[in-house]
Amino acid sequence: MAVYKETIKVQSHGKTPTYIDVTKDVRRVIEESGIQNGICVVISPHTTCSVFFEEYSHDINENGDEFLQVDLNNVLAKIIPDHNTKDQYTYPGEEHYKAVESWPDAEAYLPGGDRTALFNGDAHLKATLIGSSATFEVDEGKLGVGTTGYVYFADFDRTRPRTRKCKIIVIGE
Repeated sequence: MAVYKETIKVQSHGKTPTYIDVTKDVRRVIEESGIQNGICVVISPHTTCSVFFEEYSHDINENGDEFLQVDLNNVLAKIIPDHNTKDQYTYPGEEHYKAVESWPDAEAYLPGGDRTALFNGDAHLKATLIGSSATFEVDEGKLGVGTTGYVYFADFDRTRPRTRKCKIIVIGE
């Protein structure tokens, strides 16, 4: 059995959830792995990000989101509203603020000491609900999905743009 790993970087834009189509990268990594039959796992190591499998919907709104992503945002907003005020969620609590303030790179998380920069409780909950990984079949050296199936990396954190990592692991023979 062989294991092949690659980490790609993706860029989120902040302000709204960011959806990134990583299907071409997944197909490329499977091909480069040389593995003919097995599984491919696509993973987000970030607590406000998810990986999911969905149909490419062709229609795109003015923000560049596919219509299924717009629908997902609307459904998630009904059950997990955007984190906009201190009292809306219990997270982050005082101990978390103190911990972040002690980090060597605290300015990156709390610019100018602004605690509202950590108002991303909704992003954590949305990522928990959707999940941090997806597993796919590798069949005859190819991604084993239909023609309309795409793999998406989602960053639900709206606090700022970020460079994120997406890990692709292929296991098999």
